[in-house]
Amino acid sequence: MITLLGKSDVPFPQSPDDASLEVFENRHPGRDYWIELDCPEFSSLCPVTKQPDFAHLSLKYVPDKFCVETKSLKFYLASFRNAPSFNEDVANRIADDIIKTCAPRKLRLTAQFAPRGGISLKVRIDHPGQAG
Repeated sequence: MITLLGKSDVPFPQSPDDASLEVFENRHPGRDYWIELDCPEFSSLCPVTKQPDFAHLSLKYVPDKFCVETKSLKFYLASFRNAPSFNEDVANRIADDIIKTCAPRKLRLTAQFAPRGGISLKVRIDHPGQAG
């Protein structure tokens, strides 16, 4: 059920637990096709330093019965701004929540975090799992 689309007075959720991903019916369930979503300005909070972590998220998936509604995805991703969590946990939580919500046939989430202390971190999650 879509509840956010078309409403401009809805506040951003304060945490991923308060956010909800919404879906709509895939009108082409007999065809494998990729949906690619880019979020170059993602931010979350380091649980130790409480400093922001910035990342470029790339989500690619082949839908089955449902597609993720993008406004709800935007609200969901924004909810991580206030949620202290390690980068690896953030990426896995996002992948798990999307898989739980729309059960895609295939999914690849790449989270390229900006360098901190001279080290950058990239998390790549493939569903179903693949080598490489």
